[in-house]
Amino acid sequence: MSSLYPPATIKFLMALALVIYSGTLPASLSQLDDQFLAARKAFQEGKAALVHEYAQRLQHHVLAPYIEYYQLRMYLRTADITTIEAFLTRYENHLLADRLRADWLKMLANNHQWQLFEHEFQKLIDKKTELLCLAYQYRIEKQDQTAIDSARALWFTANSMPDSCTPVFNTLISRNIITVNDRWARIRLALEAGQTGMARYINRRIPEGEALNVDELNAAAQNPLHYLKTRQNRIRTRADREIALFALLRLLTSDTNPALVKWHKFKDKLTASDQSYFLGRLGYRAAMRHDPRALNWFHDAHRTKDPYPMTDTLLAWQVRAALRAENWDGVLDGINRMSATEQADSTWQYWQARALKAKGKLTEANALLIPLSNQHHYYGQLAKEELGTVLGAPQKSIQVSEAEVTAMEKTPGIQRTLAFYRMNLRTEAYWEWVWTIRDFNDRQLLAAAEVARRHGHYDRAINTASKTIDLHDFRLRFPTPHREVLRHILQDQELDEAWVYGLIRQESRFLAEVRSSAGAMGLMQLMPDTAKWVSKQLGMANFQQNLITQIDTNLRLGTYYLKHVLTTLDNQPLLASAAYNAGPGRAKRWRDTERNLEGAIYAETIPFSETRDYVKKVLKNSVYYSNVLEQDRTPPTLKERLGIVAKK
Repeated sequence: MSSLYPPATIKFLMALALVIYSGTLPASLSQLDDQFLAARKAFQEGKAALVHEYAQRLQHHVLAPYIEYYQLRMYLRTADITTIEAFLTRYENHLLADRLRADWLKMLANNHQWQLFEHEFQKLIDKKTELLCLAYQYRIEKQDQTAIDSARALWFTANSMPDSCTPVFNTLISRNIITVNDRWARIRLALEAGQTGMARYINRRIPEGEALNVDELNAAAQNPLHYLKTRQNRIRTRADREIALFALLRLLTSDTNPALVKWHKFKDKLTASDQSYFLGRLGYRAAMRHDPRALNWFHDAHRTKDPYPMTDTLLAWQVRAALRAENWDGVLDGINRMSATEQADSTWQYWQARALKAKGKLTEANALLIPLSNQHHYYGQLAKEELGTVLGAPQKSIQVSEAEVTAMEKTPGIQRTLAFYRMNLRTEAYWEWVWTIRDFNDRQLLAAAEVARRHGHYDRAINTASKTIDLHDFRLRFPTPHREVLRHILQDQELDEAWVYGLIRQESRFLAEVRSSAGAMGLMQLMPDTAKWVSKQLGMANFQQNLITQIDTNLRLGTYYLKHVLTTLDNQPLLASAAYNAGPGRAKRWRDTERNLEGAIYAETIPFSETRDYVKKVLKNSVYYSNVLEQDRTPPTLKERLGIVAKK
């Protein structure tokens, strides 16, 4: 680039100088905030002159760096390298510097300025896939084997990838590094995920004469049962087999038995690897439906002459099917087949230990349980209880000093976050906060969490306090806002205060105005129809939907509904928690037809991943809240809260 500034950049720099040296300051914080919002809107609308005008007034605003970013971003195509580097230096380690560098890197790649790109790319912290693929474009041309291997790994996904990855993949395909088999593998991933558009796109890269017949694919997608009835004797090529497998999987998503009937008619026309592939998916779907045949299908998938590699997701459901059957050998087999990364997950560490213990291998079991028991999560607590220890009041709960909290509140990144919250720009506040605390030590994290708590941002307080490694403050991890209001309401409902707090923490992180994408509202995340029904049961006159987010109303409605589902589900907090998230009908349906289930196994085998995660966290939260609330009675353990779930 030339070192001479173009006219537009000169105007920008003059405006910047005015920002730096002007002494004007609007009269009030509210006015400053309004002007920042106006400047932000002007930036989004591409009104450069208006952004510059606001910049002169906002030089003393805590978010002034954002105005400077807006200005430079609007002139980035014509800005001099010196100007860009000055901004990056001035805001080194700032979120905005990383964002501007990412924007600049895209321009450098587009202009084929690869040496400068490489230099700046090394400094980038948030290396998104789009930018990774830009880097791979250059590095693959330089025969960088690490880049080649990393880029090839990106290929295996059902999802579409950024445009910057297309030339990378094209290069690897042209060199046969992404082979024809690799292309078929991605088509299979796409079809399994129902991404027929992606499958058709990859199909263009299959050699002519071997590719999928798109009309046949569309027919299988629209009516898989009809397709399978009419194509039974027409399976000759790999493309035919892929479409038949796709149709079988489509059928399997809605019901097991119709797919199974068709499978028996088609299986002899498929390769051993194809058979293994389908059997694994058959076991997976059956396990999610709690079908006792699932485990046999998983085993059949492993026993074929040419077993198809099974994903960790499928193997997780093999383990869950084994748990439902109390087949501890099956549990160990499934875990042992998982990747090393998945085996190290606390979920499978715990269940592996349980399986070993069930088989009398106590030494091996305890070798897993002891380190797990020191971790502050659901499986850590279960491990602790498995070893015969119950959770007591934390011995080393650390409270940071007032001086540390005051200093933290003055930190520029924290100040910017609070300003964004003040203007109800929650997304910007979230990213500024996450960036600011990313390298904090334990004491800094606790101080930041306390700042968030004092300002009522309980979600940030909880998430931040939960990041500590050695020093913990459990009152920040498990805060108790609105306690007087809740205790008064709970006197009528006779609900466990710790359980209710555990549920609210998971539902809303104590944000009264939060609304879910599904429309649930308030602290206890009530759906409008549920709230309306409860209001009638309570005899609330003149109930209106806008009352749902009021704290006392939301707690009254939510606790009544929670008591209702608890009463109708054997007074079991586990079942009621599942019902609160997924509905009472599903909570009942997930029970076993043949045997009573240990509560931890019921929870582990909930087919909805959101609900499965939800009930674990709600009940784990309840145990910790029992200690934070310092209840007089001896609180139930996590295993006692999970209980035994009676068969249907």
